[in-house]
Amino acid sequence: MEIYFNIRYEMDKAAVHKAIAEQIQLQKPGYICVADGVILNIANRNADYLKVVNGSMFSICDSSYVPLYIKWIYGKRYRQYCGSQIFMDIIRMKKYRMFFMGTSQRTLQALQENLVKIDGRIAGMTFYELPFRTVDQFDYADIAAKVRADGADIIWVALGAPKQEIFMSKLKPYLDRGVMIAVGAAFKFYSGLDEKRAPAWMIKIHLEFAYRIASDPKKQLKRCWGIATSLPTLLYREWRKKKSATKHTNQQ
Repeated sequence: MEIYFNIRYEMDKAAVHKAIAEQIQLQKPGYICVADGVILNIANRNADYLKVVNGSMFSICDSSYVPLYIKWIYGKRYRQYCGSQIFMDIIRMKKYRMFFMGTSQRTLQALQENLVKIDGRIAGMTFYELPFRTVDQFDYADIAAKVRADGADIIWVALGAPKQEIFMSKLKPYLDRGVMIAVGAAFKFYSGLDEKRAPAWMIKIHLEFAYRIASDPKKQLKRCWGIATSLPTLLYREWRKKKSATKHTNQQ
């Protein structure tokens, strides 16, 4: 794990899955954040939210731009590992018992129907619609009781950032075991009913944000504006951090 732009990232895909397996084997609860540009922006504007994000086991890099920034500043090569990818990677493993929570019952039902085609065991797993309320209004003890009764290894949470990260941090103390992973729009992508991910060619040339803007301009333009206005400061601070580290190394 390394810290970039104040976030504790795990950039190695194999290390991500190894850490998940080890946490489950240890029978301890934990959560993983899927850090895109929205999380990067909010976390660097809100100290309490940054504590929530860095209170996780680690964050995986959902942004295709963060690896570019790291390459420009540090010369290191990393790759994006987005929420929809880790979600489907784990589904295809057919290894864990899972608990799915968030979004509407309609989306959850369609999601289950599609996932069962990949792993028939999913027909017997729990798909739980969370009530619409603020993060402080959830009955975390009751939700945790449902998760414990289910015996899930992986708990998928789809509430959207920053709500889902705060939700996981509040639910964790009530859990005995299981790894929570916040996957944002992945439920909608794979339900086949709602949002769809950008075409592969747009993802490859870092234009997924443009597809999202076209799909939901009111929501996405506001998010993109927040990211754009915070980015110059973040890049400058990271460059200064690298320069200071280089100077310190040269003086030793």
